[in-house]
Amino acid sequence: MTKLYAPRGLADIGQLIADYPLAWVISGAFHASPLPLIAETDDAGAVVALFGHCALRNALVGDFRANPHGLILFNGPSGYVPTTLLSKLDWAPTWNYAVLRFTVEVEFVGDETQDAIEQLVAKMEGGGWSTANLGPRYDAMLDQIIAFRAHVRSAEHSFKLGQDESAEGFAEIVAGHSDRTLANWMEGQR
Repeated sequence: MTKLYAPRGLADIGQLIADYPLAWVISGAFHASPLPLIAETDDAGAVVALFGHCALRNALVGDFRANPHGLILFNGPSGYVPTTLLSKLDWAPTWNYAVLRFTVEVEFVGDETQDAIEQLVAKMEGGGWSTANLGPRYDAMLDQIIAFRAHVRSAEHSFKLGQDESAEGFAEIVAGHSDRTLANWMEGQR
């Protein structure tokens, strides 16, 4: 990763995880599952761990119990940038994106399973629904799930969002791109 595509700061990394919480969790044995995760940060805002849960029957559980080292990948906003958006005839098309890659060490925290679920439900439902609605089914579900904390050992981030475009080209892309979320992220990185 070049500094050109580095996020502006730690807040951008946290925002990407908050906006796009579904990440690929990959074990050293190359089993992979998409799982929603919540970032845990230090006082400066750096992501130090990713908190989540999965089914006990998920192959990741056995893999991480045997070898806790893994990889977590987040895909944020992304989109193709066609030549039709720019007035410059010799401009080539590209793909803009924001992605995060964490090398992690996974720790299972079974006593925090209910907390992991409650935190995710609160984040995703915004108070509009509660696990209490499940009644006795909730306890049966809890017996099939385990929480984990993926401690961050290293991180790489690439926010390729038009930083290398000319001011005129950048403005044309932002004004004309059909994916307004991507255009907003581009504006935030300029």
